[in-house]
Amino acid sequence: MENRDTLKKDLVLDKQLCFALYGASLAFTRTYKPLLEPLGLTYPQYLAMMVLWEEDHLAVKALGQKLGLDSGTLSPLLKRLEQADYVKRQRDAKDERQVTVSLTQKGRDLQDQAVDVMAQVGHAIGCSLEEVAALREQLQALRGRLNAAAQEE
Repeated sequence: MENRDTLKKDLVLDKQLCFALYGASLAFTRTYKPLLEPLGLTYPQYLAMMVLWEEDHLAVKALGQKLGLDSGTLSPLLKRLEQADYVKRQRDAKDERQVTVSLTQKGRDLQDQAVDVMAQVGHAIGCSLEEVAALREQLQALRGRLNAAAQEE
């Protein structure tokens, strides 16, 4: 491991990987915002819709796990999507604690417009598809290692 003096010199904001990722995340959100406004979606709502386009009729708990959101954050998000008639929530008749979220026809139709959003963001990134895929894989691996380290503590 590097010595403390070397590490101390690197204790500068612009040298931190976490800050670079944080800034990139903010930039992504700023890029998506004007593209999603015509669809009536926020970025977190867009992420939820992507999960549902991939796998419709999902338990709210499973959706929250995929997105990394707790029920306190997910419930109001789903309520707004339901008010926009993009999704519907339904309690399980056998176990009322279980709620399933499903796309409406309007929500399914929205996927066609979302393809344009994805294309515009891809253009804004300015990387080849291969570069984007490699970066995504590196970030997913990093997320996995960080989650594993957090669980060890």
